[in-house]
Amino acid sequence: MGTPALASRVRDSASGLRSRGVDTPRAAFVLGSGLSGVLELDAPVRIPFEEIPGFPSGTLPGHDRAFEFGRAGGIPVVVLRGRAHYYEGLSLAEVTFPVRVLRELGAPWVALVNASGAIDPTFSVGDLVLLWDHLNLMGENPLVGPNDDALGPRFPDMSRAYDRELIERAESAARAASISTRRGVYAAVSGPHYETPAEIRMLRTCGADLVGMSTVPETIVAVHAGLRVLGLSVVTDLAFPEQLAPLLHEDVVRAAERAAPNVDRILRGLLNGETA
Repeated sequence: MGTPALASRVRDSASGLRSRGVDTPRAAFVLGSGLSGVLELDAPVRIPFEEIPGFPSGTLPGHDRAFEFGRAGGIPVVVLRGRAHYYEGLSLAEVTFPVRVLRELGAPWVALVNASGAIDPTFSVGDLVLLWDHLNLMGENPLVGPNDDALGPRFPDMSRAYDRELIERAESAARAASISTRRGVYAAVSGPHYETPAEIRMLRTCGADLVGMSTVPETIVAVHAGLRVLGLSVVTDLAFPEQLAPLLHEDVVRAAERAAPNVDRILRGLLNGETA
């Protein structure tokens, strides 16, 4: 959704962040459940979401919900430590509002990192999967409503939503660190419940390798805004209908935390192609 009021809010939020004296980021990162500690920055400036005018704030444990500006390998970056979710009662326009602010701040690309369930039976807990494509099964789209051409085009092309060059850079960084990665298709559902066996069978039939409750709306808005996107999923549970076991959010957070060091190495490796 893109109304003049939304565009004004985006500018106001970005202006409020710039007033803290932060540098223009060369890259942006959004970190999901259990991953808020990834990418520790040099000389960080931390700004909680609630201190930013007009900014939405989520309520999910495992998310710090703060902007953090600083440098990684000498490169100025911004990290969103946590995200809001549709199932928390926010509209998708609100959920994706931080992505619009990242673009307004001048970031040319964003890495969206999440925890996900594996539908592909060849995946294992702890696998790192680079998103090649996605399925939006949330029953809603963040671009529904009047479009403000200042924010992006009415009909953005999604044929290559996930940037191929960024995927190759991430794979190169992973190889340099002796970390295995996979490629996959991520299905976004609204949540907040975990999927039934029948729902998982449907998702597998539809071509999904992974399932989660975030990232896709952010990707849609990022592409609409002109941001290049990298999607990275940490497999935190196995959503196999043949052997589905009860799952707690705490299990997801713990599995993501175990994978965090490898996520950190890949994200830092991505910055090798940037200039300070």
